[in-house]
Amino acid sequence: MTVAGAVAGVGLALAGFLHCVWVFSTWPLSSRDEYARVVVGVEDETRAPSAPLTLTVALLLLTASYLVAARSDLMPSGGPAWITDVGAWVIAVVLLIRGIGGLVVSGFGLGEMPPEFARWNLRIYSPLCLVLGVLATACALG
Repeated sequence: MTVAGAVAGVGLALAGFLHCVWVFSTWPLSSRDEYARVVVGVEDETRAPSAPLTLTVALLLLTASYLVAARSDLMPSGGPAWITDVGAWVIAVVLLIRGIGGLVVSGFGLGEMPPEFARWNLRIYSPLCLVLGVLATACALG
């Protein structure tokens, strides 16, 4: 499970770092309006998450990266083993729900979302969550 833990840990860390970038910038998109439509799935940029909320998501993703890596014995676990055991399962379940839910919602056109978001959600966001969820599940089982 070391390979699964390494890939999941790196993937979650990269997603966390990208969210850190989004606290200060809309990179790689050109505007806050485009970011709101493509990344967040809302038409109105005022409905995009605030910087503190985006930073919270970034910190959760980075924590998830650490927990998966620690569960895979790639990093030292700073506490009792049950924390990484439970953490890996929580991460796996959340990612699998997000991945499956995203495919269902975007695939069947449920809910209101910009077409750009639905397209990216079907092609990248949801499949990535599913892959990371399966890898986190492998870590949790290992």
